[in-house]
Amino acid sequence: MEVLTIAKLDHQLNEEIRDKEIRLIGADGAQLGIMSAAQANALAEEQGMDLVKISPNAVPPVCKIMDYSKFCYDQKKREKDAKKNQRVVEIKEIRMSPSIDTNDFNTKVKAAQKFLADGNRVKVSVRFRGREMAHTNLGEKLLMDFANDCAEIANMEKNPKLEGRFMAMFLTPKTGK
Repeated sequence: MEVLTIAKLDHQLNEEIRDKEIRLIGADGAQLGIMSAAQANALAEEQGMDLVKISPNAVPPVCKIMDYSKFCYDQKKREKDAKKNQRVVEIKEIRMSPSIDTNDFNTKVKAAQKFLADGNRVKVSVRFRGREMAHTNLGEKLLMDFANDCAEIANMEKNPKLEGRFMAMFLTPKTGK
């Protein structure tokens, strides 16, 4: 007695269904009523199709007459299409120091804009070393300037927040271009 697995669900087929009474649904989706498994199996064989138990926990269990191999094929195709349309959003990180020069800052902004254009989130962080910790306001100003330069293509998801020696903020791409 082999049970085929599709979409992580076990479907009982034809003779494997041993319930006294089942609720039967025809190949066209019409309700055919409650009958014995043997009668339903005979109906399915008459039509040259399979009897598949869809809802085993219902009372009585629900079975449907269908072409099981075609059902399996369609299910796999749907899963494949769903996987194809998935897009994993990555978080890209850009690190700076509070004493960054203008040209370096502009280069980092361009890199962030490229990441955002690709649809990724960007984490912008400033690392403070030694006495720079006394001037965290410079890092916050730097991050706000960074957000303003990316404002036309990105939204600031989280305001700059100091965590240990790092101050970080998140930018997300604007939707609906």
